[in-house]
Amino acid sequence: MGNLLGGNRHFEGVVAGLPSMAGKVVAVTGCTSGTGKIFAQVCAEKGAKLVLLNRESERATQALKDISEAAKAAGAPEPSGIPCDLMSFKSVRAAGEKLQAELRESGLDVLCNNAGIMGFGDKATEDGCDIQMQTNHLSHFLLTYLCMPLLDKAASLRGEARVVNHSSCARVMTGPEFTNKLEEKYMQKNGGNLGGDSEEIMRGANFVRYQQTKLANVAFTYALHKRLQEAGSKVKALVAHPGVAPTQLAQGTMKAGGANDLARYPKWASSIFFKLMYQSEEDGAVGILRNSCDPAANSGDFFGPLGKGGATGAFDTGEFKGPVGLLKHLGHFYDLWKGKSQK
Repeated sequence: MGNLLGGNRHFEGVVAGLPSMAGKVVAVTGCTSGTGKIFAQVCAEKGAKLVLLNRESERATQALKDISEAAKAAGAPEPSGIPCDLMSFKSVRAAGEKLQAELRESGLDVLCNNAGIMGFGDKATEDGCDIQMQTNHLSHFLLTYLCMPLLDKAASLRGEARVVNHSSCARVMTGPEFTNKLEEKYMQKNGGNLGGDSEEIMRGANFVRYQQTKLANVAFTYALHKRLQEAGSKVKALVAHPGVAPTQLAQGTMKAGGANDLARYPKWASSIFFKLMYQSEEDGAVGILRNSCDPAANSGDFFGPLGKGGATGAFDTGEFKGPVGLLKHLGHFYDLWKGKSQK
């Protein structure tokens, strides 16, 4: 592992302090590259049995090969790959069935809902939903529901299990287009009719839809945490944000046309910008690793680069990089799962 922007500042120390994951089963979406692949490799190196949930592709095949090599070197169980296209509820349900068949006896200790896309245009999936909302939230919501019996099984066998969601520092944004309220229309079958397309990074309709997905990740975590606690469940719900890292997420935004304004700048200027703003992919994976592997992590916890600590309710560039800690939130974030408007 490494980083073209100057190395990892926090990753190695955090990983060294994580316990063995031997005997545990971990499933993760979106792990062909970036934080998801790093997460999968660390869990394999710690001894876990990995299940990789990706769309079928050459990258998915290569990722399974790479994680298998890491697992073999660590003496961990052989990983498996299950096709899972988050833009298709049918595919997610099929993946859920395969998980049930494969993990019926062992259960599932960690479901890491990592996959995401950012800044994509106003398009609908085959199910009629916005492509960003379905990929980033709705399909993960469905996958979590389908995996709950497996999570319960692992919790009964080994004392706990975890659902880990991956949000973003873009869960709240600045600008007149951002209400920073979780709006129902973005989660309904309104794909292609949610504001049209925009081409400026972190501005306009493309990023309003993205912001909604990342706010939904947090609201879902708190709602799930509350219901699991009320039911006396041993399953934990946690969330993280990665700061800003040079992963395929950003590259996908460029390819999708959601950041065409950056093309107007010379490459040297973009390079300096990214060096100042980004941390390494490895450092970006620290939050979900702590969510999933840290024995001290509690249900409802939110890990990520701290910035101002997460309690301002406003966009915070201080969260782009830095040491990962436990973020706090004001009451309006908890109001999201009560169906109230954020103020």
